[in-house]
Amino acid sequence: MTVPISNLVTNVVIILGLFSKFGESMRFDLTSGHTKCVSEDINHNGMTVGKYGVVNPNEGYPLPDTHKLTVKVTSPYGNSYHQGDHVESGNFAFTAAEAGDYTACFWSPDHNPPATVTVEFEWKTGVVSKDWTKVAKKGQVDMMELELKKLFDTVSSIHEEMFYLRERKKCKSLIKQQIPEWRVLDSYRLLFAYPLLHCKYGI
Repeated sequence: MTVPISNLVTNVVIILGLFSKFGESMRFDLTSGHTKCVSEDINHNGMTVGKYGVVNPNEGYPLPDTHKLTVKVTSPYGNSYHQGDHVESGNFAFTAAEAGDYTACFWSPDHNPPATVTVEFEWKTGVVSKDWTKVAKKGQVDMMELELKKLFDTVSSIHEEMFYLRERKKCKSLIKQQIPEWRVLDSYRLLFAYPLLHCKYGI
């Protein structure tokens, strides 16, 4: 019994997809006057997309002013990638220029009496952030070629993630080794700080 090649490719894509980065989809409540932040670890040159929206408590009616949010997405070093002021929905997409934890913060202004805002938020990184239906339409490719493109991108993403994690492990190990030396050789702290600065900031 032979297995059709398209089924085999589909199965491989599904299996490899389990090891790639998944999208994070959530729904949470936010009380007015409070902030909720969500972080995502993204490696250098990683693609990421996100969308958010306030759930209307009175469907069919305009969203109350008390349910508008301020949203900000920042990099590990505080660079702003998205800003939404007094919005009910929005989306963002970017390629990470820095490796590390990117943060999306949602803030609901103070209201009296306090209001509770329900937010739906979806954040995708890596291969899952690509819109493959647009790729298929744009190139007029058949299903087999599309599956192979997905497979290639998944393998590339896993490969990059492995190198990124290996580099982070090396840095953490180097930092652990340097801490005792800094205690003993306090006057030479700057000399031993270079490997730490190189790992953390790339200088």
